[in-house]
Amino acid sequence: MKLARGLATLVLLCLAASSVAAADEEFKFDAAEFQKKPFEFSGYLELKPDRSWLNQDSAFYKLNFYARSQRDTLDQADATLKLNGKYTQGFTTINLRGSVEVKSDGLSSSRISRFDEAYMSFKPDPGFTLDAGKVALKWGKGYAWNPVGFVERPKNPNDTELPREGYTVLAADFVRNLEGDLKTVAFTPLLMPVSSQVNNDFGKPNHVNFAAKLYLLYHDTDIDFTWLASGSRTPRFGVDFSRNLTTSMEFHGEWARIFNVDQRLVSPTGSTTTTRSNVTNYLLGLRYLTERDTTWILEYYRNGTGYALEQAADFYRLVNNGLGQFQTTGNDVLLQRAAAVSQGGYARANPMQRYLYLRVSQKEPFDIVYFIPSITTIVNVDDRSYTVTPELSYSGVTNLDLRLRMMWLHGEKETEFGEKQNARRLELMLRVYF
Repeated sequence: MKLARGLATLVLLCLAASSVAAADEEFKFDAAEFQKKPFEFSGYLELKPDRSWLNQDSAFYKLNFYARSQRDTLDQADATLKLNGKYTQGFTTINLRGSVEVKSDGLSSSRISRFDEAYMSFKPDPGFTLDAGKVALKWGKGYAWNPVGFVERPKNPNDTELPREGYTVLAADFVRNLEGDLKTVAFTPLLMPVSSQVNNDFGKPNHVNFAAKLYLLYHDTDIDFTWLASGSRTPRFGVDFSRNLTTSMEFHGEWARIFNVDQRLVSPTGSTTTTRSNVTNYLLGLRYLTERDTTWILEYYRNGTGYALEQAADFYRLVNNGLGQFQTTGNDVLLQRAAAVSQGGYARANPMQRYLYLRVSQKEPFDIVYFIPSITTIVNVDDRSYTVTPELSYSGVTNLDLRLRMMWLHGEKETEFGEKQNARRLELMLRVYF
């Protein structure tokens, strides 16, 4: 309610300012008009209908529909309202980014209202900033994945520009510019409390987690050293880099070491075991811009926390065994067990060990301004299943973005994309800015 009143106030202020400006037709110069305004307000409304063609032979279709009416397609309609507000007074800035999402797919509907970001930023000096509140941090140099993103929610590799929800933290930023080969040094320590009420999806409650990032600009190479201490999650550290090899080619990478990782495994009969190990995640990538404005992004991702081929196959066999048991006896205990272990594990995005990501986009082909076609593919290197997503984007109308894309999933039995619920998906996005 407080957010709604604040946003309404901002809108009324903007309307009042517009009315005064329209009434005064005489031109006059006022230096105050060119000063930065203390209030800033923006946002967009997004409508996104889509249709999915279902893969009835897949493990996840069987798991999700064994007790429902069988169907070939599933339609979904999403509506999202994003609101951004900023108030600046002196060296203090209040940042708000609110989100209201309504989803309905014919099976269920949901509504989520939340602040993706809500924090106060103090900057008394150009070399020092203190942020307190809910912040969406961005650690790492990868486009599709960020192995060193220890204090952020993971990206959606199929929509890497999607805004993400932050975590509540207390973070400082110390920056110093230098002369010589080492041009810039920045140190960012942060505290993240975790309890049943705050950051409760980050990990174990009743911890105050400490993390830090050290940034260096050495010659023309960006380098980050990152660290998360033991607490709600197990300890880990990492390093990333980014460097322009030429004016049109950039090379980047990330490497992370994570200690004492527990991995829950399931057998085809439903028995579970937990293994603990130290793992390494890393990513290498290239971004290349051609003379014709074609952008190529290629990344290889090694997910040390992921499942091996046989481990994933055991899960798919459990689902098939559970479906056979249910159809014969009406007992769904194995399917319930499969559903339980899939959450946060087998059902997460890209749960296996080796992936390739390729995205190719062309700016304004055939001299069609504001038109960008692209195609994205994600390949599971281990089982050779993959997705292909062609996309058409147009922003030629003021304050309006349109996007149409189709996703195809391909894979044999007991492969990641061959066992997903969807076989293909068509999506239209309309986004109106204000």
